[in-house]
Amino acid sequence: MKLEELIAAARGEVEVDLLLEGADIVNTLSGERYRSDVAISDGTVVGFDCSSAKEVMGLSGKVVAPGFIDGHVHIESAMVTIPEYARAVVPRGTTTVVADPHEIANVLGTEGIRYMLDSARHSPLSVFVMLPSCVPATHLETSGASLDAEALSKLIDEDGVLGIAEVMNYPGVIFRDPQVLAKIRLAGEKRVDGHWPRIDGHCPLLSGRDLAAYVSAGIGSDHECTSLEEAHEKLRLGMRIMIREGTAAKNLDDLLPLVTEGNSRRFLFVSDDRHPSDIHREGHIDSMVKRAIASGLDPVVAIQIASLNAAEYFGLRDLGAIAPGRKADVIVLDDLDGFEVEKVLKNGRTVAEGGRMIVQLGKAPRPASDSMQVGRITPESFDIQAEGSLVRVIGVVPNQIITRSFRTRPKVVDGYVVADLDRDLLKMAVVERHNATGNVGLGLVSGFGFARGAIATSVAHDSHNIAAVGTSSEEIFRAVSKVREMGGGLVVVDDGVVKASLPLPIAGLLSDRSMDEVVEKIEEVVGAARDLGSTLEDPFMTLSFLCLPVIPELKLTDKGLVDVNKFDSVPLFLGEGEEDKAQLFEGR
Repeated sequence: MKLEELIAAARGEVEVDLLLEGADIVNTLSGERYRSDVAISDGTVVGFDCSSAKEVMGLSGKVVAPGFIDGHVHIESAMVTIPEYARAVVPRGTTTVVADPHEIANVLGTEGIRYMLDSARHSPLSVFVMLPSCVPATHLETSGASLDAEALSKLIDEDGVLGIAEVMNYPGVIFRDPQVLAKIRLAGEKRVDGHWPRIDGHCPLLSGRDLAAYVSAGIGSDHECTSLEEAHEKLRLGMRIMIREGTAAKNLDDLLPLVTEGNSRRFLFVSDDRHPSDIHREGHIDSMVKRAIASGLDPVVAIQIASLNAAEYFGLRDLGAIAPGRKADVIVLDDLDGFEVEKVLKNGRTVAEGGRMIVQLGKAPRPASDSMQVGRITPESFDIQAEGSLVRVIGVVPNQIITRSFRTRPKVVDGYVVADLDRDLLKMAVVERHNATGNVGLGLVSGFGFARGAIATSVAHDSHNIAAVGTSSEEIFRAVSKVREMGGGLVVVDDGVVKASLPLPIAGLLSDRSMDEVVEKIEEVVGAARDLGSTLEDPFMTLSFLCLPVIPELKLTDKGLVDVNKFDSVPLFLGEGEEDKAQLFEGR
């Protein structure tokens, strides 16, 4: 809309396109709820009354609020293309997401980022991008691409790019790594509408002087808080706290008590990584708002956190509120108690109703690059030759992406370390799949509870090599081979037989099927994994984070075990007399 036309429509001099009549409005700017009409022209809110309207939408007894904004999400974790992702989240009230495409960037580099930006044009979901700062996340793994500051500089001015995504390499900031600082400086070179691009953080458990150093670099947010104490310290230092409720990491209940009338504008709701089954069953940002309200948070404050706070933090000046000059991204609710999204308007056009999209979605393009290049492997590739009496063990923490580091005496048969099912000690492997290097990282993990079989996945944060966990080398080999054969995906094997699988042929991360089909397949593979004996809510999501060497304490990559606290590789076996702070593991 031209400026002159907008002003004329706001003054009632011309007929508006649409009048929302009779509802209560949630005004996120003033913090109020009150009865008001809403006038819309050319996709923009122009005021709260009009002389005449081409269409009147009667909403008596309903509540209207601004569309929700997910302030930090890896869309790839939903395993579907952006149009299919939109089909799932827009009917639930999410009209905008701020995405960090570092999953696909770790596989395809800049081609992956451009693929996500291009895909967003095929759906009624606004997708803004934060440029991945850690591709690869560290030097301790092999990724499919490497994006330095020079590569990112070619993307920083692209439409839809808002800044630099989560800086996971916090040691690189603290110890002033030149490459890390060069990426941070990029955000100071682009100013959009008077707004400096944001730099998002990722610094679990960082505290004291190191945290102050990290924040002083201009990093403005964190989504890795797992306790009130951690979030409170970061809040005091000026960080926005992204309250996350994903699939593997759930922090909403722990962090909500920190929100007060005085600090509520410093919080955002984010999903980070949420599997399609959880979106389908529980919802998206709407589920967080609903639970926050049920926990006693003022409904208007909850909606502010879900919309305006993210808009202001990221400099999206035309989003986050129902006010003149803002985009008409509006949700219609039954009320604030039941909090059911009945209708969603995007740019003043009804795009979803009754929980379903009512507009046609375009088909996303497909990357040209092949993303599955695995070197030669055999069952023997997963054998662990005994080289000492004590080994390090990765300890799974249910519903969290942090792990524990243990040490124990392994079970050894004929000179090889084998799974010890009585103590819930399984074999884990990470197979490099980008450059056919033949790298295979091997380790032991506790917490999956498998009595037999193996699972494997090409969704393995952040470099997305093939990760597997199982009861024997043969079972792991079969699972990994099936993932390679499919061009990526999730696999469950029992006694050498593939019991369930989900192909992910787009970069080994995304399906080319509908969200409903993916949800069905996800339920099949998760159910099959649980049939192996696991009590984890989602064994695949848990496995996918055991490769992330920036989240404490002990992780496994294609190059071997990583002590995240030391930010360095460590051997599986402890040497004689070697001191190790890891707890002694006695088993279940």
